Amino acid sequence: MTAITLNLEPVVTLTDEQFYKLCMANKDVAMERSPMGELIIMPPVGGGSGSKEADYITDLNLWNRQAGLGIVFSSSTMFKLPGGGDRSPDAAWVSQERWDALSLEEKEQFPPICPDFVIELRSKSDRLGPLQAKMLEYLDSGLRLGWLINPQDQTVEIYRAGKEAEIVLLPATVSGEDVLPGFALELS
Repeated sequence: MTAITLNLEPVVTLTDEQFYKLCMANKDVAMERSPMGELIIMPPVGGGSGSKEADYITDLNLWNRQAGLGIVFSSSTMFKLPGGGDRSPDAAWVSQERWDALSLEEKEQFPPICPDFVIELRSKSDRLGPLQAKMLEYLDSGLRLGWLINPQDQTVEIYRAGKEAEIVLLPATVSGEDVLPGFALELS
């Protein structure tokens, strides 16, 4: 099953508040919203992808507990991106300084911030093109570093602000560079 994209524009344009209420009223349905207002219904992932996603979040969180430089988020967190979309990366990290600048209300709803770092893991149900477009959407919204891990093609695409995506063959170890100093993730 792949993601389903619904163009609601001919009928209704959801405000940010309406989209938030729609998500809260349908908590069992994973939804995102594109910058054009399209509603994207995400299918659940299988055990293999879910396990890998948990490993990546665990590694990121263990590094962050030692470094104490920010906040780690799971795929259940929706971010209201400055570019207009509402997205839930598989793993995300926001620097402490940027997180602390948000109000308590902003933190409790869909934080109006683009993460500094994201991981997107391509599951068997994901098409590559939409994931690559999502990574570019993050970059357009202020992302500093992102990894699109693609087990099907045995690659990881590394996205950096102001640069072309770099494609690395798996297995590889990818570095958090200056965004996540000292963090390295071994991808096997």
